[in-house]
Amino acid sequence: MPYKRISGSLSTPKVDVMIDMGNPFLNLCVDGFLKIGTVAAARVAAEETYHIVKKGNISRHSIEHSLKKMCKEGAYWGTIAGVYVGMEYGAERIRGTRDWKNAMLGGALTGAIISTACNDSRDKIVVGAITGGAIATAAEFLNYLT
Repeated sequence: MPYKRISGSLSTPKVDVMIDMGNPFLNLCVDGFLKIGTVAAARVAAEETYHIVKKGNISRHSIEHSLKKMCKEGAYWGTIAGVYVGMEYGAERIRGTRDWKNAMLGGALTGAIISTACNDSRDKIVVGAITGGAIATAAEFLNYLT
């Protein structure tokens, strides 16, 4: 019995905005901040739009609340991404090689830095470092699979 095979690929549009800060480290940090910050703000915009439509009441207060939440989340996640990209790049430059260990080090340092800024507990800082390293390493391994 004959069969037919269809082959193809699906790609998403790619938008690159480059802001030249005069230093590759700063360029990567700002790029990470802008990309992930935009994604976080878009996520909040979608959620807030759903909640406003569900309530059926559009008011100036709800729109202001949504905009403040978008800015806060965008800045928070953008900062985390910028710190992570910078730490990974720094590990790559110091070690002189590009591999998964840079992601692990960058994630651990980012987790520790963000936890230090948010907590006073040494245990939470260690857990943040372990979590950041684990997530970054897992993401790097998943990138190798695709």
